[in-house]
Amino acid sequence: MSLAEPVHVDATHADSSVVSVSRLLREDGVTSETDDAVVAEVPVAMSFNDISYAVMMATPCDLEDFIRGFAIGEDIVTSPRAIYDIEIKPADTGVAVNARVSNETAHRLQSRRRSMAGPSGCGLCGIESIEQVTRDIAPLQSQALPSQVALDKALTDMRARQVVSQSTSGAHAAVWCDMEGNIVSVREDVGRHNALDKLIGWRSLNPTDGFVLVSSRASYEMVAKAATAGIGVLAAVSAPTSMAIDTAKSANLGLIAFASSGRHAVYA
Repeated sequence: MSLAEPVHVDATHADSSVVSVSRLLREDGVTSETDDAVVAEVPVAMSFNDISYAVMMATPCDLEDFIRGFAIGEDIVTSPRAIYDIEIKPADTGVAVNARVSNETAHRLQSRRRSMAGPSGCGLCGIESIEQVTRDIAPLQSQALPSQVALDKALTDMRARQVVSQSTSGAHAAVWCDMEGNIVSVREDVGRHNALDKLIGWRSLNPTDGFVLVSSRASYEMVAKAATAGIGVLAAVSAPTSMAIDTAKSANLGLIAFASSGRHAVYA
């Protein structure tokens, strides 16, 4: 591949998470052409009953989990059973994902439809008014927080399990851990919200006790998605935001940030 050629992702393969490209590497005054692995990022158009809802920039893997978790985290559906079928169709420049839901659900979400594309780093793009940002989240039952020993184990194992990030240094991860810190499932994506959506989608079909650990900061949208999905504890390796803390407190969600070896901070 020459440097002038565009990069195309084969969207027919759900595991097209990593793309090989050519680059000019300049180091110590020496220029050389080398191959590099970069994380795949493509438009993923999500629709419900063939009604377009959102276009998100995402990594084209685990897309059934993605739309299922997106629907649950956005409170479009309250149960994975409300999604009857999922269809994935490759397009020239991305992927179209359509979920079959009840007509009542499809009619209700018309008023909440997102009107523009959402970049991979944004969880609220396309929301048309301030009133649409916040949502009513039923308080969760209190859940015990993981110990530092459990967090240390989860953090160490998460790094080893981040296959896409190890190859590209460009992907976020959301992992489901049991209370001893054993990792049960890992989902990766170029966007932190997308990675969490994918994990929520997986957990909706595999309910089990534990907590979420994410490789990013804890923003409002991350907390809101987790709480809406009934997840009692969210741990992040980076900082929380003020709105994330307020939302976690009102939803009775345990919020841990700055999780690192031998150290973490509890904000809610």
